[in-house]
Amino acid sequence: MYGFEALTFNIHGGYLEAIVRGHRGGLLTAVDYNNLCQCETLDDIKMHLSATEYGPYLQNEPSPLRTTTIVEKCTQKLVDEYKHMLAQATEPLSTFLEYITYGHMIDNIVLIVTGTLHERDVHELLEKCHPLGMFESIATLAVAQNMRELYRLVLIDTPLAPYFSECITSEDLDEMNIEIMRNTLYKAYLEDFYKFCKKLGGATSEIMCDLLAFEADRRAVNITINSIGTELTRDDRRKLFSSFGQLYPYGHEELAVCEDFDQVRGVMEKYPTYQSIFAKLSYGESQMLDKAFYEDEVKRLCLAFEQQFHYAVFFSYVRLREQEIRNLMWISECVAQNQKSRIHDGIVFIF
Repeated sequence: MYGFEALTFNIHGGYLEAIVRGHRGGLLTAVDYNNLCQCETLDDIKMHLSATEYGPYLQNEPSPLRTTTIVEKCTQKLVDEYKHMLAQATEPLSTFLEYITYGHMIDNIVLIVTGTLHERDVHELLEKCHPLGMFESIATLAVAQNMRELYRLVLIDTPLAPYFSECITSEDLDEMNIEIMRNTLYKAYLEDFYKFCKKLGGATSEIMCDLLAFEADRRAVNITINSIGTELTRDDRRKLFSSFGQLYPYGHEELAVCEDFDQVRGVMEKYPTYQSIFAKLSYGESQMLDKAFYEDEVKRLCLAFEQQFHYAVFFSYVRLREQEIRNLMWISECVAQNQKSRIHDGIVFIF
């Protein structure tokens, strides 16, 4: 089918592709970031954002502003745009759009499981959930009396039920295994999303499989670094890696036995794609790795807009907007804490 998308794509997807490209044109520019970096207070940030697409979402917020308010309102804009696109979408685009939110659903369920273990207030937990990962029955999870009941509710009431039934047992829902559970679910989700995109074929398959492979490789590196010095065995570590990506399978075998950051670096530098990322870091320095990965991801996401007639632009737009919100959160925190000299340390520019 590859090469023939132009014949039929616009029948169902043309309108929404035009919409998402319009949204992409509303992302903050280099001039916007330059002005935001000059701001002295959070109210200055609000005043500058009033001239952007975030303006209507912040205009009624009273002073003094908090960083959480800015992030919440900017996220609400993304959620509104996403819901509008989902309401207009037909199959298979509607299913594709739903897949985009599954990562946030996993984070929300893990948050509720953790809160249930610590007997936290239901409403407090729901307020902390990411709005893109909300689903109709999420509130029922928060009223579970114990882990077994929570497991049953997850299996019955959530879109993630297949991942739980395949990967997790009710005995796994204890405090020791929260992060393992998160990574196990992410692995199942990424593999499922990858298969779905492969099935779609054409440019969507080509671009999305590349983006998802990058995500799978990044998670493999992060899992390795975060598990160094823990009780996680080499086999346990290997089980958390997704079964696709450039590192699969030989890179996974090498990462599974790494015992420090420089060994991880040695493995990754064998792959030309990741040499440039690790070249930005000094030896023994892992703190800036997340930023280096984000910068590389942003380039890939922007390149997705260079082609037409595919669904990857929807995934790319949501990810770019989320990166923009992370940038705004970092800038706002630096301004609020009078640490303006550190602003450029955490911004990933999107141009």
